Amino acid sequence: MTTATSHTLVCTECGQLNRVPAGKALSQGKCGTCGVTLATKKPRDIDGATLSKLMAKDTGMYVLDLWAPWCGPCRMMAPSYAQTAEALGDQVRFFKLNTDENQQAAGRFNIRGIPTLIAFKDGKQAGIQSGAMQKPQLMSWAGQILGIPQG
Repeated sequence: MTTATSHTLVCTECGQLNRVPAGKALSQGKCGTCGVTLATKKPRDIDGATLSKLMAKDTGMYVLDLWAPWCGPCRMMAPSYAQTAEALGDQVRFFKLNTDENQQAAGRFNIRGIPTLIAFKDGKQAGIQSGAMQKPQLMSWAGQILGIPQG
């Protein structure tokens, strides 16, 4: 089995594709077009068009939070999701998709409840988890699903 020497990451600011060496800290990489950092030390809100591009072209690791503003458990989990993004932001990007504003995009996953987290790795869906979690559970889940060493 061979491992990728680089990953293609979609800049969620301008939509351009960026090649990043495998193992390089995301905070060290910036979009070659707009200069925005590729790391997400804070979760980034995305829309359906950006999600489609991520799913079609991106080969890095990222976690998508499907949520809605009226959802109590979603709001309760938001600080833990942000803390996890801060802790793992050099290795994994963290995105949020408002299911009220992006119903068609959210519908492609056939989810039954929110919040739902979906992890992607190497251009494929790697795992899905429904229900609110606190930071320790989020860290453990992301680590197991994406193969991130826990230290």
